[in-house]
Amino acid sequence: MSGSFYFVMVGHQDNPVFEMEFLPAGKPESKDDHRHLNQFIAHAALDLVDENMWLSNNIFIMLHDVRQEDGIKNFFNDVYDLYIKFAMNPFYEINAPIRSTAFERKVQFLGKKHLLN
Repeated sequence: MSGSFYFVMVGHQDNPVFEMEFLPAGKPESKDDHRHLNQFIAHAALDLVDENMWLSNNIFIMLHDVRQEDGIKNFFNDVYDLYIKFAMNPFYEINAPIRSTAFERKVQFLGKKHLLN
């Protein structure tokens, strides 16, 4: 059974660096209210993360309605590798929002590969 997933990368100043929603095929796009609720929940989750827990510049957060630990773990590993390659670009400023369509397409592919099968 495939569920819905909301993925967000949060920068060190609690700013959203990248966000994407993964919905199973046939499920209609969520309303803006639902998207804002996901953003609120993700931001509230940051309150649980102590400042000492920051080991890197970004935190990855996934909201989901089904239990799929292996898929989420593999998705995080692949997206982390992708982000490291993206961050090595000398023109990218750390903690700045990612507006690359290539990055977005690759994350979409990884979501379909690991989360929506």
